[in-house]
Parts: sequence; C-alpha cells; structure tokens
Amino acid sequence: MQLMSSVTEGPYYLDGALVRKNITEGKSGVPLTLRLTVVDATDGCTPVPGAAVEIWHCDAWGYYSGYTTANPGGSAPAESEDGSTADDKTYLRGYQVANANGVVTFETIVPGWYTPRTCHIHLKVHTGGAKEDGTYEGGKVNFTGQLFFDDEIAESIFALEPYSKHTGSYTKLADDMVYDGGASSGLLTLKAVHKKDPSKGYKGFLTLGIDPDAENTGAGSGGAGGTPPSGAPAPSSSPSS
Repeated sequence: MQLMSSVTEGPYYLDGALVRKNITEGKSGVPLTLRLTVVDATDGCTPVPGAAVEIWHCDAWGYYSGYTTANPGGSAPAESEDGSTADDKTYLRGYQVANANGVVTFETIVPGWYTPRTCHIHLKVHTGGAKEDGTYEGGKVNFTGQLFFDDEIAESIFALEPYSKHTGSYTKLADDMVYDGGASSGLLTLKAVHKKDPSKGYKGFLTLGIDPDAENTGAGSGGAGGTPPSGAPAPSSSPSS
C-alpha cells in the first residue's frame, strides 16, 4: 500500500461537520454506501483506529450545502426545488471515527457534477482529536483528498432522476483537473446493489494509506478544486454546529 496522493481541499469546505453515518438529510439520489479503511502506509499498512474521516460532496444537481448560491454550470433546477428539509445547510457532510480495523462507513448518495469537475467526493483524515457534542474537535489533518467514480457508472446514474434534470457538459475523468489515475488517486471500487438496475444503489470501497505523522490540510489550493462559472462562491450559511 502506497500513500494516497494528497490533493486540493477545493472551494466548498465548511468546518464543524457532524459525526454521523447517514449524511443525506433528505437529499434524493442513487444510494451509496461508502466503506473506507484507513491504514498506516509507513508501518506495514496497519489499521489506524480512531482516525476521523470527514467527507463532503455536492447533491444530485451539483449544489453544496452552505454554498447553494454557487452556479453548478449547465442548466439545473434551483437547489430548493428538490423538496429538501435541510434548513441548516449541512447536507452531504459528515464525520465517522474508524473502528479497531480502521474502517468507517457512510450512507449517502452518489454525487452529481458541476462545471468543470468530474463526479467526486472530498475527504480529510484527522487523527489525535475526539468527538465533542456530536462533532469532531482537535487533532490534525493527515490527509486531504478526493474520491472518484468510473465514467461509465457515473454516466449511467446521471441518466436517472433526479440527476437528469441537470443538463450540460459533464467532465470525464481523463479531462478532470484533479484526478490523475488509479486507486492511489482516489478511484473507488464500486459494486452495484442490483446489476441491472443502477437506481438501487452502489457500494463504494477504498483503502486510504496515510502517514499519521504528516499534516496536509489542502489549504491555499482551493482554486484547483474547480470553481463554477459564477466565480468563487461565498457560503450562503454556516452549519449549525
């Protein structure tokens, strides 16, 4: 196992995400169970229990909670039209703390897309902190990266509702400004729940090889994360905690 390739945090990070397994908050889309294993790539790939994995991603139409005024590109319905009850604007963001085997599991949806990025999930791995009142506090960030989806699978999903209501030019992996190939760059292993019906959902797997002594926040490189055509977004609101 080699170290995962650290990349930009991107422009849509919000501090203070909640510790929770299900991060959907009513957002509709193709279900995704994400199972990530954190190992120490500097010590024989031993598990890193207690590591906190934080993920965040856009909804089916390309909107991020906290940044819903940012234009996802192409033609998309207004973020509020999906009937979401996520008034606190923390949807599709959350932490999980790794078990004794270094494993975390999230229940979410497959992300949509926004110009000029391919389908992806942002993540950070933290160590040395602790859960406090439903959030994760303290410690340091060891890894900042992104998870990616096979083009063929992503495009089959984007043909379905509600994704199909967002039309325009989708960026494939080979043309993405961040992805540079393979599992070490965050390409998920995906298994369909039902082989003939992508709407039933997917299970995604990846092992994250990190250096627990390193620190990598991804700060200062947000522009490379893919700002929409409307320019650098400003948060429309902050998480409630």
